[in-house]
Amino acid sequence: MGEPGVRELDGVVEAMRAWQYPGAPVQLHPGDLGWHWRFGADTLAAALRTWSRDGQVVAVGMVDSPTVLRLAVAPGLQDDEELARQLLDDVGDPDRGVLQQESIDVEARCGGVVRQVLLDDGWVAGEAWTPLERDLAEPVEDCGVRVETVGPQQVTPRTEVQRAAFERSTFTEERWHAMAAGSPYADARCLLAHDDEGTPVAAATVWSAGPGRPGLLEPVGVHRDHRGRGYGRAVSCAAAAALREMGSSSAVVCTPAANVGAVATYASAGFRRLPDVPDLHREARGEG
Repeated sequence: MGEPGVRELDGVVEAMRAWQYPGAPVQLHPGDLGWHWRFGADTLAAALRTWSRDGQVVAVGMVDSPTVLRLAVAPGLQDDEELARQLLDDVGDPDRGVLQQESIDVEARCGGVVRQVLLDDGWVAGEAWTPLERDLAEPVEDCGVRVETVGPQQVTPRTEVQRAAFERSTFTEERWHAMAAGSPYADARCLLAHDDEGTPVAAATVWSAGPGRPGLLEPVGVHRDHRGRGYGRAVSCAAAAALREMGSSSAVVCTPAANVGAVATYASAGFRRLPDVPDLHREARGEG
């Protein structure tokens, strides 16, 4: 296990881009790192853990909080028992410096032995998440509203919509510029949807992993004063269209299964619901 420095971030992103392929599990995506980059490269680097074998990165974890790790595993290694047990040892022991608490959650949507090793160790199903996917082989229908790609002149309304869409959002102009300075944003777009009067009502950021690979929607939000009018579906369609223009094979997104409104919105925008995948949870253990 290693902790990459700022100079190693681009290499981690490139490794993760190569892990994206049609039909891949909707696990931690390079776009997730791009979205986290809004807090700055130093903060992102401090949140990452990498596992390597023979000099090659084979798994990446992003610490979302002292109790939550989001995980991605390289293709073909989801059933590698040696890697799975190393992940279990590193994640489960606070002294290893991954998760600092003893009551912890791991987002491991890779399946295979990696999940099974944690379950065999006494971990249990936690919060359920719903992945959704839209194939982009065919053109995307018109979304029905005006959508613009955000540049420096639209940063203020873009961040205002984000904060109005998510109660605890801390997205600011400064953080947008920090995100846009990160290497993943070279293959990303911020989109801003408007109503008939030109008022910004919804926003999304899309992240390509390269031509022929799945692209990610993260985040998608509708201004709290404009909900219930179809703008979530509209901006999700526009996001899928933007990813198709960038050559993505599909558009993927993941939302808590309990957020039935969001699941329905993505479904109305042509996204196919995939089986729910729960996080894995472990309660604090006594000393015997």
